[in-house]
Amino acid sequence: MLSDSEAAELLSFLTPSTRPDVKGHTTEYILGLSGHRDGCRFLRSKPDLLVALFALTSDPSVAIVKDCYHIFINLSADETLHQVLVTDVKVLPVLLKNLIDPEYLFSDQICTILSNLTRHEKTCKTVFKVLQEELGLAQLVEIFCTEGYNKKAKLHYLGPLLSNLTQLPDARNYMLDKDRCVVQRLLPFTQFQASAVRKGGVIGTLRNCCFDYAHHEWLLSDAVDILPFLLLPLAGPEELSEEENEGLPVDLQYLPDDKKREEDPDIRKMLLETLFLLTATKHGRRTLKEKNVYPILREFHRWEKDAFVGAACEKLVQVLIGDEPEQGMENLMEVEIPEDVEEKLKAADAKEQEELESEQKRIQQEEDEEEEKKKKNSAPEGTDGGQQEGL
Repeated sequence: MLSDSEAAELLSFLTPSTRPDVKGHTTEYILGLSGHRDGCRFLRSKPDLLVALFALTSDPSVAIVKDCYHIFINLSADETLHQVLVTDVKVLPVLLKNLIDPEYLFSDQICTILSNLTRHEKTCKTVFKVLQEELGLAQLVEIFCTEGYNKKAKLHYLGPLLSNLTQLPDARNYMLDKDRCVVQRLLPFTQFQASAVRKGGVIGTLRNCCFDYAHHEWLLSDAVDILPFLLLPLAGPEELSEEENEGLPVDLQYLPDDKKREEDPDIRKMLLETLFLLTATKHGRRTLKEKNVYPILREFHRWEKDAFVGAACEKLVQVLIGDEPEQGMENLMEVEIPEDVEEKLKAADAKEQEELESEQKRIQQEEDEEEEKKKKNSAPEGTDGGQQEGL
């Protein structure tokens, strides 16, 4: 790694008055340094270097600014640098100020940095505090929901940012404020086709909000009607009986033959986890049963190939078809579990996780073998697959 004298020499090149080519070579070098763990840890010990780099995010050269933002994306991916970036370099006020500029060229990079910084609760609290002082969550949601807010940036990573922020009760309280209609504005993004990042961020936000079971009745009511938005991505083209269709929410009845399910297994799993959270209360379980959710999940489970997603589906189905908990235990989030039982449950979960990983590997191996067979079968007679690829 660099010596102190070499680091000092690098710092001397990171000034506004330095020749652009020298500055460019320096930021390129530091970008390479930030691409691996040891380089990030070295830069963590040089806050003066980071301050100078961050100042160059306003450099006249687009190439230099781009390098600097990518350096900070790399650094913000390392949790051990979060406090340095937030406290010593003080990146937040500048990032938020640039983010609200509808003409700013590097807003996507800013969204990624903010998303990285909010992954862990400690720094997330700091980001939320500064966000409320500088901008406000209301404006952030407004930017996210305004199509084409910035013609030079897609702003998809605002989705994961909102998801990360809602790990905090204060952020959830804002999202779930009945007078603001924030949740209702986010719901259409559960079917957003242009970006899995944006869609996944919104579904993560909804899942986090569903941890607050006091709002479940409102979320499932006509005022929000969250259920069809969570179920529709899980529904396929399978033909259901007339009785099953009639019991479903209107948006899920008689779906077309070309109806496709959500492609991303992580998003499918989050949707199921959100539905599972909604079954924590007696009212939630009753609503999901009355809305005839089971046939959708039954067909989904038959279709699902991912072991982890399949297991999440099975847990949900068990709650829906199982007996109601005994009196006094209707709210599953309030049930106190004895310490010894909790340890056993954790051990069982760990074992289940291992089994699911093995099952997923087996499924993947079978799919790979099937793909290999198809390649061999599609090769012209007398020609092996390797020769065919070489033509």
